[in-house]
Amino acid sequence: MSPLATTDPKELRPLLHAEVDKLRDEDLLAARRALLEIEARRLADDLGAAMDEDWAAGRITNESIAEAILEHRRKHPYR
Repeated sequence: MSPLATTDPKELRPLLHAEVDKLRDEDLLAARRALLEIEARRLADDLGAAMDEDWAAGRITNESIAEAILEHRRKHPYR
């Protein structure tokens, strides 16, 4: 299979490492930001899925949200 067409993580990982090693110094920050964006999107997706599960299971309700807000405001009053 062509390196461009591979989807096997065991093949992709060394290819990506090689590509990063070839980057110019001035391009490393952009690559880092792109990787952080990918991670942030994955974490947001994971959090969204967990929230959906908690809503479906009744662990999160409109009432529990309202209670949490009131509790926070009691502990941290506006000045």
